[in-house]
Amino acid sequence: MKKYLVGGAVRDQLLGIANEHTEKDWLIVGSSPEEMLDLGYRQVGKEFPVFLHPGTQEEYALARVERKVGKGYKGFEFDTSKSVTLEQDLSRRDLTINAIAQKNDELFDPFNGQVDLDNGLLKHVSVAFVEDPVRILRVARFAAQFKAFGFKVAHETHQLMKDMVVSGEVDALTPERVFKELDKSLAGDTPAAFFKVLSACGAYEKVFSPLKSCPPQNHQNAFEFLDNLPTSEPAIKFSIWLKDEDPKALDALCKHIKCPKKYEQLAKLVNTTYQFATKFKTQSSDEVFNFFAKTDALRRQERFAELLTTFALIGIDVSRIVELKDLLNAIDTSSLDKHNIAQVIQQQKLSIIEDFV
Repeated sequence: MKKYLVGGAVRDQLLGIANEHTEKDWLIVGSSPEEMLDLGYRQVGKEFPVFLHPGTQEEYALARVERKVGKGYKGFEFDTSKSVTLEQDLSRRDLTINAIAQKNDELFDPFNGQVDLDNGLLKHVSVAFVEDPVRILRVARFAAQFKAFGFKVAHETHQLMKDMVVSGEVDALTPERVFKELDKSLAGDTPAAFFKVLSACGAYEKVFSPLKSCPPQNHQNAFEFLDNLPTSEPAIKFSIWLKDEDPKALDALCKHIKCPKKYEQLAKLVNTTYQFATKFKTQSSDEVFNFFAKTDALRRQERFAELLTTFALIGIDVSRIVELKDLLNAIDTSSLDKHNIAQVIQQQKLSIIEDFV
């Protein structure tokens, strides 16, 4: 029984990235589920045996080989017998840079992942790459994650991704997995590469099918407006990405990828109000009143703050909106007539807005 560190932790270490958020993936070669259980590990996962360490709770997976038997990333049968070798397990991984194992200070790199790390290449390990559609999303996400290092998708890997779109394998992606990879990409500094890679291989229109056609791709990345924004909040970048989409298409996309309510609500507010906000100084008092009512600005203050942050990031001056919001927040309801209080508060708000406008 031998234990190896594999995957992202090894890759990031070789890249010189000190990432405390990178999960450590451990691989066990030459063991069995029975032996792991006898040692005190707790089994999780149904598709193949993964075990939690009794002390650290880190995940340990048995070395395995797999055989494609159906569509999608769940369409596999696994062999986790003691005879499965380290190289066999590494051969089933997506990219060469993720197929490096480490035991103590010794590296095991049968597919030249270190060479591809040095050359900035996202390159598949084998043609078995085409059997798992999630790999299209992962390659796009790694292109975004490692853009600062100059990583590009290898030509032959790009061709395999195009083949997966044509064959329909990409259609087996689940909404949960699409959103997970999208969210990880938006959380980084340079998510534009995620969208460009998907667009270049034809997957963008498939993965985000409710949206209008992807902007034409050339050497210029049509999604660069999402890069290097001074926010780490994925929901805000999600909203900026979708600000000019048709509202019906936006609604359909949110349902299609099952995004969280927070993302959906903010994206819809940005989509339907940002044009109004660009001309805030010229709006009538009734229109301004309706804007504050529609956005539920005074009750949902955290969400409204995110809306204003989003406006500011796309170049809208929000100073007047903030000034008026503060005036409305300062209404002293204790001094108002309690008879028909809701109507009285509404009249007070409208009066403040009329004076402000």
